[in-house]
Amino acid sequence: MSQSHAQRRFGRVNWLGLYTLIRREVMRFLTVCMQTLLAPLVTSGLFLLIFTIAVGSRRGDVMGLPFTTFIAPGIMMMAVIQNAFANTTSSLMSAKVQGNIVDTLMPPLSAAELTAGYLAGGIARGVLVAVTISVALAFGLGVWPKFPILALAFIFLGAGVMSGLGILAAIYAQKWDQMAAITNFIVTPLAFLSGTFYSITALPPVLQGFTQINPFFYLIDGVRYGMIGVSDASVILSLGVSTIVFSAVTVLAWWLFRVGYKLKP
Repeated sequence: MSQSHAQRRFGRVNWLGLYTLIRREVMRFLTVCMQTLLAPLVTSGLFLLIFTIAVGSRRGDVMGLPFTTFIAPGIMMMAVIQNAFANTTSSLMSAKVQGNIVDTLMPPLSAAELTAGYLAGGIARGVLVAVTISVALAFGLGVWPKFPILALAFIFLGAGVMSGLGILAAIYAQKWDQMAAITNFIVTPLAFLSGTFYSITALPPVLQGFTQINPFFYLIDGVRYGMIGVSDASVILSLGVSTIVFSAVTVLAWWLFRVGYKLKP
């Protein structure tokens, strides 16, 4: 009853509480920006350098573009995926393990506001990582976004999907070992087997079919189209699948917060 009365006192949306939660989530990664923004840039640069040295000189064009140019958007999106996922998982898992999750659950914030706050933090980190890497790609490789609005839409959706999945994983996991298993055996394989480093037309039909049911494929393929204008799948299909997945994980995260699954005693 007290939470319901508090919400009515604040109106239909507790804007101050929501702003405070978003600010906390954003400041969490901005205070260690060398780790959260610069490190993904360095890692992406190393990926590009290694692939260029290892196969770039012997690899022909892919979809009419140099190999390095082709893989650059996928590597950028991988960094977005990893960092958006890490932002929500680290925040929720730390609170659960340290026992201070109650500090987030007790204030008069609805399940929708909790979901929006955590999603906003993850999306902000993912978008800032993408902007940092895209600036480096523009000046380092001359890869300027061909359709910037479309690229930004897929970056936003990708960060949103992974922030939502991070909420689900952190709510489900009870200790860091379980979270590491989710990251190592689910998130990382799906990210690497999503067409980041190759066109799926080079795969056998069975693997093509497997890739086409991987939601990460549509995120990476959509960003690739927005950045360099080529893709394996229809951009409309990629946009539709990404939007549906984002909506699904958001609704599921809201429901878990609402029922207090593995959050409330």
